Amino acid sequence: MPTAWRVFLVFFLAYFLSYFFRSANAVLAPDLSRDLALSPAQLGLMTSLFYLSFALVQIPLGPLLDRYGPKSVTPGLMLLGCAGSLIFSSAQSFTALALGRVLLGIGFAGVLMGAMKAFSLWFPDKRYATTSSLLVALGSTGALVAATPLAVLKEAVGWRGVFGWGSLAIAAVACAVFFFTRNTPPGVPWPKGKSGAGFAQVWRNPQLLRIAFLGFSITGGLLAFQTLWGGAFLYAQRMEALEVGNLLFLFSLFASTGFLVMGVLADRLGIARVTAVASLVFATGLLTLALFEAVLPNSAFYLIYPLLGFCGGANILTLAHARLIFPPELTARATTTVNLFGIGGTFLLQWWMGLLVGAWGYSAALGFVGLLLLVALWAYRPLLGASQHTFNSKA
Repeated sequence: MPTAWRVFLVFFLAYFLSYFFRSANAVLAPDLSRDLALSPAQLGLMTSLFYLSFALVQIPLGPLLDRYGPKSVTPGLMLLGCAGSLIFSSAQSFTALALGRVLLGIGFAGVLMGAMKAFSLWFPDKRYATTSSLLVALGSTGALVAATPLAVLKEAVGWRGVFGWGSLAIAAVACAVFFFTRNTPPGVPWPKGKSGAGFAQVWRNPQLLRIAFLGFSITGGLLAFQTLWGGAFLYAQRMEALEVGNLLFLFSLFASTGFLVMGVLADRLGIARVTAVASLVFATGLLTLALFEAVLPNSAFYLIYPLLGFCGGANILTLAHARLIFPPELTARATTTVNLFGIGGTFLLQWWMGLLVGAWGYSAALGFVGLLLLVALWAYRPLLGASQHTFNSKA
């Protein structure tokens, strides 16, 4: 019988792959654009489709996990991701690339929430937050591999080879989830899922809407930058692939660190305060890149990129904040809703940034996201004075 930590390890591998595939286009963008003659708008739309399909799957995912459990739901979806990686590897057109990217998004949509469902039954409540944060921090190292190591690998096997071999990795981990995990520990019955009646209460809550808007902006901004436009922006500064990979590696390394540190800081200083300060610094970094793009020396990026990554790690706190303001019977619906906004925001911001880059350049795209985040922070500010441990339906 699998132990709790074996369950953790298998879901870590799945989440690692999820982060790798969502991040890969940042390094591969010039090759994709050159080989298939993609415009910036097409590149942004195609890459963002991962997040659109990922977000849409969140809607039926909760009931599926409640009824069938992550042991079957997560690997079943991952096999669609395997097919998507194969289609992507052999694509000869924008349409084929887009289809592959959509299937990859569907394939990995059930990994994090499947892990959360499994951890809620395999680990005690007092270790749930720590275990979940550890999964996100370790799994996000997939973005590290999608930086400098991917730049080296791409030179050896080409971007098509990366996705071809990647499909085998997805299939192998999907099999591991199915064969080496259980929905519950031995002797523990599978809990029955609850109805969706509570969604109306969640969506009417103004506190949640403030958190969701910030999640849309900070999660969308972080992932749109990390998984595509942060790399494309550096290429526009005439950097070579290896240096771009190094900077993305630093960004992702500090983001992984941020995922761990932000949770500790939030426990001591308050979730709302830490989220707001980190989001403000993240917005300032984007606006600095937008305003001073023409005069920044390359050395400045080695300060700004790690800072953006570290502060962007605060996006995970929006899920924790949503969980705290609702009673236990509604927390799953609340966190899924915020996750929907965050991943949906990644789709929209990644796409919109491509449109802005094509029309007015990178300064306009980065400035837009920075300003959007400031607006979201303005909407979020009433929560700074609220207790982070008390359910309250008004804000």
